[in-house]
Amino acid sequence: MAINLPLTQNAIQNVRTKLKRLAGRGILIETEPGLFTRPRS
Repeated sequence: MAINLPLTQNAIQNVRTKLKRLAGRGILIETEPGLFTRPRS
């Protein structure tokens, strides 16, 4: 999936933080460090 954001260190860190937050809420799962997916229903 492509997200049209600039490849700056700040943008990358912001996306990483959002993904970690979604994983913490159970919306996503982190299968490996830095690899996120939706949980299976």
